[in-house]
Amino acid sequence: MRERGQAISVSLRQDSPIPLAAELVCAPGELTALIGPSGSGKTSILRCIAGLLRPREGRITCGPRVWLDSASGIALSPQERRVGLVFQDYALFPHLSALDNVREALTHLPRTAGLGRARELLARVRLEGLERRRPTELSGGQRQRVALARALAREPAVLLLDEPFSAVDQMTRRKLQEELARLHREIRVPILQVTHDLAEASALADRMVVLSRGRTLQAGTPQEVINRPRGRTAARLVGQRNLFRGRVRGPADDGPGRLLLEWGERVLSVETQERFAPGTKVDWMVPASAVLWHRPDRPVSGDRENPVEGRMLELLALGDCWRVTLAVDGPGDHRLFFDLPAHAARRHGLAAGDNARVSLLGSAIHLMPMEETA
Repeated sequence: MRERGQAISVSLRQDSPIPLAAELVCAPGELTALIGPSGSGKTSILRCIAGLLRPREGRITCGPRVWLDSASGIALSPQERRVGLVFQDYALFPHLSALDNVREALTHLPRTAGLGRARELLARVRLEGLERRRPTELSGGQRQRVALARALAREPAVLLLDEPFSAVDQMTRRKLQEELARLHREIRVPILQVTHDLAEASALADRMVVLSRGRTLQAGTPQEVINRPRGRTAARLVGQRNLFRGRVRGPADDGPGRLLLEWGERVLSVETQERFAPGTKVDWMVPASAVLWHRPDRPVSGDRENPVEGRMLELLALGDCWRVTLAVDGPGDHRLFFDLPAHAARRHGLAAGDNARVSLLGSAIHLMPMEETA
């Protein structure tokens, strides 16, 4: 059975001790990932939602119910907010069994009903048969499942996950990610997850919120945020490395919706929906996936689009691909980063120091207002 939930809306403001200028909305049945560097306020936002931290100014609503409104003096206690919170360090009672750890969150039910519900929740997170084990007798992944079952025991209006998989090995992490994906399908409450893992956020989240120094830089789908960041800082935080500056020359004549972008001595043709006046200085980026290497033996589609030549400074083998660093010919220390299939790099005998030619797909080049302090 799918639980019904209501959207949560969060607006937080304070200058100290932890700066916050955060805005976010998470719909029922939606998983929103909070990403950003350490100290960007991700955990503080979860604590404010849970009622464990009270900001100087803010408003938090869950459906029609106001949990926090600093202007009106409203600040519900954590118990009144019905929040399920899963910490990265599990926070289980070491002297209690898995079953009793979950029962501790079921004090609103009669003892017999609470026992049955605790068993149901442990079965839901695939811990049948381990009910009597204490935390020290469970693996890291099993302890995290107990913590999740306990969070669900409160029948939460919102589920908050603070780096829930950071303390487990990679294989266990993948299994727990699968469990979260299943849970996400089944429950209809907002889920907010703090993570440093961009790949995890991209795979699991419906929406992504990028934070820096407590401030919301951007919110949107993972694809929007990663491929269309609002600025240079946001682009860096979502892992974009091909970041440059240029100047808009004006409309291009090779198709509607295209602009000419001056990049040093080069002029690139860019397909964009953004509107920039001629002469505007901009930051721009191109994803590594939109940098196409020209095979010396056979040209490919796109060879003539924004061609760039340079010298390969480094080819780093990473599993099935090689990561290439290309020093672009011409003035300025411009470097492009892109990946090549390992078999292609080996077949052509590529090595550091080789000259190379690439194309930058104009449809993937993204223009951003220039950040003066970047």
